[in-house]
Amino acid sequence: MVYVNETTQTPGDLHSEARIAHGVLHTLRQDLFAGAFALRPLPPLDDAKLARRLSWLPGRARRCARWLPHGAVGFLAACIFMGSVGSGYDAGATRQLLDVVLALMMAVPPVLVLFRPVGAFWLSLAAFFVAAVGSRFFSPYASVWSSVFVVHLAVMTLVVLRTRPRLAVEMWGVTFGLGAVVSVLVRSGALGDMPPVAFFSGVVLVSAAAVRAWREERRQVVETRSVTAEERSRRTLLEERALIARELHDVVAHHMSVIAIQAEAAPYRVADPPPELAKSFATIRENAVAALTELRRILGVVRSEDPDAFAERDPEAPQPTLASLDALLESVRGAGLTVEALITGSARPLPQGVELSAYRIVQEALSNALRHSPGAEARVEISYVLGGLGLRIVNGAPSRLAKPSPGAGHGLLGMRERVQMLGGEMTADHTADGGFEVAAFLPVTNTAGEPAGGGSGA
Repeated sequence: MVYVNETTQTPGDLHSEARIAHGVLHTLRQDLFAGAFALRPLPPLDDAKLARRLSWLPGRARRCARWLPHGAVGFLAACIFMGSVGSGYDAGATRQLLDVVLALMMAVPPVLVLFRPVGAFWLSLAAFFVAAVGSRFFSPYASVWSSVFVVHLAVMTLVVLRTRPRLAVEMWGVTFGLGAVVSVLVRSGALGDMPPVAFFSGVVLVSAAAVRAWREERRQVVETRSVTAEERSRRTLLEERALIARELHDVVAHHMSVIAIQAEAAPYRVADPPPELAKSFATIRENAVAALTELRRILGVVRSEDPDAFAERDPEAPQPTLASLDALLESVRGAGLTVEALITGSARPLPQGVELSAYRIVQEALSNALRHSPGAEARVEISYVLGGLGLRIVNGAPSRLAKPSPGAGHGLLGMRERVQMLGGEMTADHTADGGFEVAAFLPVTNTAGEPAGGGSGA
């Protein structure tokens, strides 16, 4: 019978473990050795946060409060120095000199944390090592090493709060690894009370790491919220620009199309027009078409990201409604398009957004008929029905060849977006006779002043 040892490690497992150990050592070297004494000053507290939390203090006191953490650490270092030096006042000169040196080794690391946190850890660890060795050979310092360790633990806690959470594990491992070596070499292998001290230190450092991680997470959440708010504001701004661009296209493009068509048709309404008159009308039409081309080019820029577009527009300009429909139809008829209107149902006031969107849809549909179906007839149907407003704009086939239009399709897109904004429905397609039809329904919620019957359908 052959027994197989299932715990045998393969070369691949050994390679993986070696790679993990190499990664740990590399991280340890980067955190505790590379640039250990690099300058990393602790900045003062944020003025905005202090203004909210200490609003009851005068301005000068709030400015001084920005340096409160630095003052607290400096006060702690002063207390450590005075407490360490005061114990040897009645001793000889040599003892006093040693007390001053040891007090400096204990008091300097906390202050150094404010400027070089990792370097402060190494300096505090050196003081702990010197105190541990000295307490073994110099009886007056037999109990000093415990005080030095308390200061060292405080320094490690401050370093964790200033840097990153994982340094808690790394500094704990280095400290008690060195402590075990010192116990073996100096104290004949007796660990003494090191295990409970190590456990207590681990709890303190893990707590400090948790606080640091919580602060870092909160800072990231605040940054994420700020970025989200900025992105939301930017998106809202772009949407507003797109709305302005649609309004520009609906209004200016319509009137420029009418100008171009009237300028083209004017010479045919006069018998034997003078050449100068025909040339003037041709120039007017060319300028109108050029203006339309530039308008559509600018419109494309505005629909993307133009921060200065329409900065001077008048926000108080009145918006057209269905009450202005007659003027619109007269303008279109003057441009040569035969159009008739049919209104069914009980006409009633509608919300301003519905009125504006309905007017713009009719305007854009008639402008498209002027551009793409010259010589055709058009029909506008407006139906006041229960629950909303129905629109239908249909034109026939063109009676003559339509000139190419440089449009980019923003007219239909604007109509669809207006209808979708109001929660309605829209269709736009060619008819069987070669014309084009736009049909839309704009829902309107019942108001107190609206009759129950609403109106009749078309």
